[in-house]
Amino acid sequence: MAITKEEMAVRAAIIEKCRFMNSSGLNQGTSGNISVRYKDRMLITPSATPYEEMTPEMVASMPFDGTYGAWDGPLKPSTEWRFHFDILAKRPEAGAVVHAHPTYCTALAIARKNIPPVHYMMAAFGGTDVRCSDYATFGTAELSETALTALEGRNACLLANHGSIAIGATLDKAMWLAVELETIARQYYNTLLIGGPVLLSDAQIAETAKAFGSYGVQEDHKKITQTSRPRRRKASEKA
Repeated sequence: MAITKEEMAVRAAIIEKCRFMNSSGLNQGTSGNISVRYKDRMLITPSATPYEEMTPEMVASMPFDGTYGAWDGPLKPSTEWRFHFDILAKRPEAGAVVHAHPTYCTALAIARKNIPPVHYMMAAFGGTDVRCSDYATFGTAELSETALTALEGRNACLLANHGSIAIGATLDKAMWLAVELETIARQYYNTLLIGGPVLLSDAQIAETAKAFGSYGVQEDHKKITQTSRPRRRKASEKA
């Protein structure tokens, strides 16, 4: 089946975000993976393929309706396709999933620590904490199950002795949350070195969540930029 121009753009955006993960230090090598809901399918990065060598045609396509695990493409999907697929299938509000192995999130995941309400930005993740899942071998159905449990009522979680997951309505939003999660993980880690954090209350987090509204990545930022640009005046209009 030919790939449309629209779908090609989505595939290219996935690769762009993968390269951003590595260049920003959020991830290393080919360890992370990204998926996006596209119509009736999931588009996901292929397995063990360097991001710099990846092309849009290499992104795997997996239908939501059909045989579980079926895929189309020249390369097989990421070994972590199960939790990507299951999250998108069971969380209809999710449009993208970002999985990475960021240093501080992973350090906390190795220590099996949840991230408590150390910062008001915790409200962006849907609750007062970010949970660390139980451990399960990578690429397994068990890992998918533990991830779904840790993500209940949340937009992100840590995977025990593994890394992190962030989900969002769009790819931009999911990546924004992945970056915010690593930032808070680093801040929390550093407070543990100086006696521990002073935690915010449930009420304070709830107040922040209420105030957030549409805070975060602006979906129409390009449109806003274009429409808000000052109009160039004619010489006759100048003061």
